[in-house]
Amino acid sequence: MLLIIIIALVVALFVVKELRFRFISAPTLRFFRKVLPPLSDTERQAMEAGDIWWEAELFRGKPNWDLLHSYGKPALSVEEKSFIDNQVNTLLKMLDDYDIVNQRRDLPPEVWSYLKQEGFFALIIPKKFGGKAFSAYANSTIVSKIASRSLSTAVTVMVPNSLGPGELLTHYGTEAQKQRWLPALADGTEIPCFALTGPEAGSDAGAIPDVGVVCRGQFEGEEVLGLKLTWNKRYITLAPVATVLGLAFQMRDPEHLLGDKEHLGITCALIPTSHKGVNIGRRHDPLHMAFMNGTTHGEEVFIPLDWIIGGPEYAGKGWRMLVECLSAGRGISLPALATATGHLATKTTTAYSYIRKQFGLSIGQFEGVQEALARIISNTYQLEAARRLTTTGIDLKVKPSVVTAIAKYHMTELGRQVMNDAMDIQSGKGIQMGPKNYLAHGYMANPISITVEGANILTRSLMIFGQGATRCHPYVLAEMEAAQMQDEDEALIRFDDLLMGHLGYSARNAGSALLHGLSYSVFAAAPVSGDTRQYYKWMGRFSAALAFVTDIAMLVLGGDLKRREMLSARLGDVLSQLYLASATLKHFEDTGRQYDDLPIVKHALETRLQLAAKALDGAIRNFPNRPLAWMLRLVVFPLGNRFNGPSDDLSKQVASELQKPSPARERLTHLAPEFGKEDSSGIAEVEQAFRALYACRELFSRLREAQKAGKLAKSLSPEQLISAALEQKIISDEEAASLQEANRLRLAAINVDDFERL
Repeated sequence: MLLIIIIALVVALFVVKELRFRFISAPTLRFFRKVLPPLSDTERQAMEAGDIWWEAELFRGKPNWDLLHSYGKPALSVEEKSFIDNQVNTLLKMLDDYDIVNQRRDLPPEVWSYLKQEGFFALIIPKKFGGKAFSAYANSTIVSKIASRSLSTAVTVMVPNSLGPGELLTHYGTEAQKQRWLPALADGTEIPCFALTGPEAGSDAGAIPDVGVVCRGQFEGEEVLGLKLTWNKRYITLAPVATVLGLAFQMRDPEHLLGDKEHLGITCALIPTSHKGVNIGRRHDPLHMAFMNGTTHGEEVFIPLDWIIGGPEYAGKGWRMLVECLSAGRGISLPALATATGHLATKTTTAYSYIRKQFGLSIGQFEGVQEALARIISNTYQLEAARRLTTTGIDLKVKPSVVTAIAKYHMTELGRQVMNDAMDIQSGKGIQMGPKNYLAHGYMANPISITVEGANILTRSLMIFGQGATRCHPYVLAEMEAAQMQDEDEALIRFDDLLMGHLGYSARNAGSALLHGLSYSVFAAAPVSGDTRQYYKWMGRFSAALAFVTDIAMLVLGGDLKRREMLSARLGDVLSQLYLASATLKHFEDTGRQYDDLPIVKHALETRLQLAAKALDGAIRNFPNRPLAWMLRLVVFPLGNRFNGPSDDLSKQVASELQKPSPARERLTHLAPEFGKEDSSGIAEVEQAFRALYACRELFSRLREAQKAGKLAKSLSPEQLISAALEQKIISDEEAASLQEANRLRLAAINVDDFERL
């Protein structure tokens, strides 16, 4: 009877509106206001800028997989494909990265001319202004292909097509500004740079100390209303050669010449570098790469107000502009460089593992090498999948700020892991500098991608979960808005409605996570049958678990959660791994469920799920409220954490399958082309040796059998072995010639450059 009374009272508390308002909603609203995290203006603008996309489905506990597959698959237009097949491939044949980096410290004049002449700086500019208006996918593909040959050239191309004057003008410029600048930017007459970062403002771009003060001054013989600018910027790519400077600064109006506000906020202006007082300073040396990077500064430089991008009405709106444009660029440029690293590493390391021998065996047959090689292959598939899904979102005209932060952080980190594994396998071949070396410059430059467009540590610990938890949650942002309403009665009514929905949402996710944990996700949704079906189910389980743990963390920690960076970063990692796994599943579907890709897909997905489980486990293990931590573990891992990553057998299968020419290998390395016998690059050298040796594999097998039978000595060098086999007529003259040519190519590929004394 007592239990029935208690249940009735609880039901009454929730069903009777007056009781619910008094004892549940009103106290919760007061608590919510108390723990509500304070938002700075820049945080608020960042929160409001951009859109939510697929990440919101992953964050809410019940992903709609049909929605993921409805996005369509990225494809190049006829014009984009023609540009890649012709202009891009012509450019690749012009590039000698050793000469660019180690000799010239710049691109050759003919390369600069070709880039301008063929519109490489106009990829995102609208056609009516002379640009190409290419898709994000095409832009990414072009940058990736160039990066496979020369990172310095790729960075030179990507910067004008990312955050900078071209993009800002296209979205926000006045018609006069567009007519003045965009055609000249498109044909390379003007070279742009964008000055955002300074000594005191890096990842915290909202702390820009550079100032523009509204005043009257002289311009072209007339007194006009304008700005007196003082700035000091560094790390600015293309600054040493720029003819037009995009500048971000804090705008102030102490004399109230424009209105009542004194501090107008971050503003962006466009200034010719020839303008009096503009200083394009000394050049930086970013890890010895050859792309132009340097400083710019100015002291009380007067410019007219209409040089503000968008005109005077865009005064103070620069931060919103930057966040929206940066979110798109962040999802294209640096992920493209990372993906190029993967394609290049996979192409060359699978080949090198086959042709390089130790103890009489190809090194690719050693399990230690196979483990690292499988990671390279799996991570490259992951990089390509994430590149395609992220650019799909951008091409759908959404501005997915959380997705692009995930892409930037995790793809550059995957690129770093791929390069480290490739260097471990190729070893001395990778460290000896010279024209033959195709890894060293990428290895040296890798930290550049890690640090720019938001340092990776801060991107992971502050941006991904910080924005994702609030933007993607179906109730929290609306609850925050209700809590800030001035009318108490309206606030309570609105908050009560949201709270009831929130409680149901949280209970559903807790129940789903527990049920899936107990049932091996048998009851979770999956849109496909076959080998990948279970992965969708497991991801549904993690989605529900993430949603529930996030709700508990936000309830207990409130505004303190954003200062618990280790905890929030782990929760962000779960979201990120689910996004990357989603990209892998979609890529597998988009490419026709290729059976020979399946081992790679499984390796990638099992890695992602292992990392998601590890992040969730770490968040629970470090949750500050221990009784709640025990409850969370019971819900999320009722039978323990059984996600252990790829098996050794799967890793060996992945490594072995790609150490032979195959359609799967071609698909996974298409961004790192080689151009046959006329190609003298180190990439082509190792690829030609690989193909020649593989073609002769049966002949080499015949020689080994002859050695085992005692017909040929075991201690002979390859050259002696071929000659002896020919003498004994074990092989024909034609076969001997093929073996000798394959061995010649092998020696050329495994050898490294040497020089006179340096």
